[in-house]
Amino acid sequence: MSDPLPFWKRKSLSAMSRAEWEALCDGCGRCCLHKIRDEDTEEIHFTNVACRMLDTQGCGCRDYANRRDHVPDCVQLKPRMLAALDWLPPTCAYHILARGGDLPDWHPLVSGDPESVHRAGISVRGRAISEREAGALEDHVVTWPGRWPPGSRKAGQATRAAAAPVAAPTPAPGVAPAAAAGKPPMKTIVKTKQRKAG
Repeated sequence: MSDPLPFWKRKSLSAMSRAEWEALCDGCGRCCLHKIRDEDTEEIHFTNVACRMLDTQGCGCRDYANRRDHVPDCVQLKPRMLAALDWLPPTCAYHILARGGDLPDWHPLVSGDPESVHRAGISVRGRAISEREAGALEDHVVTWPGRWPPGSRKAGQATRAAAAPVAAPTPAPGVAPAAAAGKPPMKTIVKTKQRKAG
């Protein structure tokens, strides 16, 4: 008798239990990086600046249960929101599954190892700076959170459909296109929830 399909292949996102929904978070911390939106083009730009509540080494929230007390505009993802969100990283399990893909090999639910997300270069470990130290967000625009790491298997390559990437900027390192043109470049800081630390 074959093993039953894992829950993310059997259930829609809206049919998942809370525990299953939370388990989809791979603990990468990319969703807890500040994003800024170009005022002229509406394009999303990722930064390497993390929410002050993110443990940038463990890649979890320092006070997950009470995160909204610390960061009132923290967004708690829900299935009905996913179709409208344009700022989730392309590697995000919620983003992938909402678009008909499958979890990649490095996802802890597939690998059985919570460290696999770090070894695969998906997480923010060693690459993020806290908003407490960062200064101006425009000085920290990066492209890597909006891309798949080199050599990684994109979700859906071996299954149904590859996840559609979030628009990624291609400016000189650390400079947003509008900033390079001398315009006031960005608005709209976007924050989201992350799993508890540990």
